Amino acid sequence: MKCALCGNKECTSGKDCTGIREEVLEAYTGEMLSINRGAAHIEATCYMTKTRIEEVIEFARTMGYKRLGIAFCIGLSSEAEKIHEILGQHFEVYSVCCKVCGIPKKTLKLKALRGNSDAAMCNPIGQAKTLNGKKTDLNLIVGLCMGHDIAFTANSEAPVSTLVVKDRVLTHNPLGAIYSRYYLNRLIEK
Repeated sequence: MKCALCGNKECTSGKDCTGIREEVLEAYTGEMLSINRGAAHIEATCYMTKTRIEEVIEFARTMGYKRLGIAFCIGLSSEAEKIHEILGQHFEVYSVCCKVCGIPKKTLKLKALRGNSDAAMCNPIGQAKTLNGKKTDLNLIVGLCMGHDIAFTANSEAPVSTLVVKDRVLTHNPLGAIYSRYYLNRLIEK
């Protein structure tokens, strides 16, 4: 499949280009059906009227979620604090920093930034286990590093959504590389 390169997108009018429609439909049961219904509700009622944070609140309410978790990068501590405060007006919120457990990088022989092997490593598994222990209904990623977000998601017992994607160069706006012809020219080989 190369849907991104398709000019027609006939799937939007019901064409099955994959041949797996029935198999996929069978997967929409239980929690996955509920999540998809919640997502459809957000799309239908919040389209172009609510921010992503407002959509998180609406989605969590629609799903009946009570406990939300925030797994955040220490570099976005002030943003995580504000998000925690906003969500805390509506839900029981738990937040966990990427440096949780304070494990030195040298413990796992990890490459250290600027040679500081005593620095604590990012610990996405520790973040997931901490939030799992709080029995969160939904976990939100706020700026976890590339790869750490994958490890967190793989170890989270609750569904995960990304609220903030880390991009240190483009102020956490990865699409800036696509929208800026200067960055785009660097990324696309001539």
